[in-house]
Amino acid sequence: MSLAKNILLFGATGNIGSFILDALLSARSQFTRIAIFTSPHTAQTKANQLSKLKQQGVEVITGNIEDEEAVKAAYAGIDTVISALGRDTLAQQIPLIRLAAASKDVRWFLPSEYGTDIKYGPASANEKPHQQKLKVRTYLEDEVSRDDLTFSYVVTGPFAEMYLHVVPGLEEAGGWDVKRRKAILLQGKDISLTTMKDVGTLVLNTLLHATAETRNAALCVNSFTTTPEKIQAEFERQLGGQAWDVSQTSLARLRELEAAAWDDGKPAATVLTLRRIWTEGGTLYEKRANSLIGEPKVMGLEEVVANEIARVANL
Repeated sequence: MSLAKNILLFGATGNIGSFILDALLSARSQFTRIAIFTSPHTAQTKANQLSKLKQQGVEVITGNIEDEEAVKAAYAGIDTVISALGRDTLAQQIPLIRLAAASKDVRWFLPSEYGTDIKYGPASANEKPHQQKLKVRTYLEDEVSRDDLTFSYVVTGPFAEMYLHVVPGLEEAGGWDVKRRKAILLQGKDISLTTMKDVGTLVLNTLLHATAETRNAALCVNSFTTTPEKIQAEFERQLGGQAWDVSQTSLARLRELEAAAWDDGKPAATVLTLRRIWTEGGTLYEKRANSLIGEPKVMGLEEVVANEIARVANL
C-alpha cells in the first residue's frame, strides 16, 4: 500500500491531469481514495467523462478553486494533493498550498512542475516563463513549515509530443511535419524528453516510492534523452527511408525570433523562450532521478516516433 493513501487531484481533466489520473487508476488498489476537484463549468461540459470516472471509483468534488471553504472541505481526509493546473493558473496553487499546510489531514503536496527545470542554472531565475513556478516554489520552501507539509517537484522536461509538432506560424521554432515529410531541426545540445503518458507513470511512482530522498526535493525525471538528428533518423527509418525536406534553425536565429516576439507582445514568445532553453541544453539534468522512484518503465524514441506517424495517418 502506498504511503499516499487518499489522493486529491486538481486539473484532472486537463492535458496532463488526465494522464496522471489514468496512472493513478491503473494502480487503484494502492489507494483508499482517489478524488478530483473540478469546477462547476467542467462538471457541466464534461458530464459524461466525469460519470465514467465515478464508475471507476473516482470521487468527483465540484467547487470553485478560489472558494477557500470548498477547498477546505475537499481536503478533509486527504493526505496527498497533486496539482496539474495549467501555466495560466499556476499562481492559484499558493492559496491551495496555504490551505493544505493548515489542514489537519494533508501532509504532501505535488505542485504542477511538469516541464522545464526552472532552477537548471543561474539564468533560470530570470526566464519569463518560469516566474509563476518560481513563486510557488518560494512559497512552499520559505513560508511553509515542513512539520505542516512536505512537497515533491516532479520535473519532467518538455513533453515529447509537443516537441515533435510544428507550431503553425512558428515553423522556424522546430518540429516534424510527417504528412509533408518536412522537418526543421534546432541546432544545439541534446534534449531530455518525457511523454505525457510517462508523466502520469512518473507521478504515480513518486507516490509509490516515497523516501527521504524524494520528499522536499526536485525529482528530475524523463523518458529519454536524444537529439533532433536522431529523431529525424528514426522518422526516416520507420518510413522506409523516404526523402524529407530538412532545414535547420540556429540558436542565434531562435534567440532573434524570441526577442522579437517578446518586444511585440506575442503569445508565441513563451514557446520560443522554452524552445531556446531546451536547445541551449537546459533539460540536461545533472542526475536523472528515475532510479529514486523505482525506475518505472517509460517510453523510448522508437515508440514515440511510431505513435506520431500513426497519429498523422489517422487524421
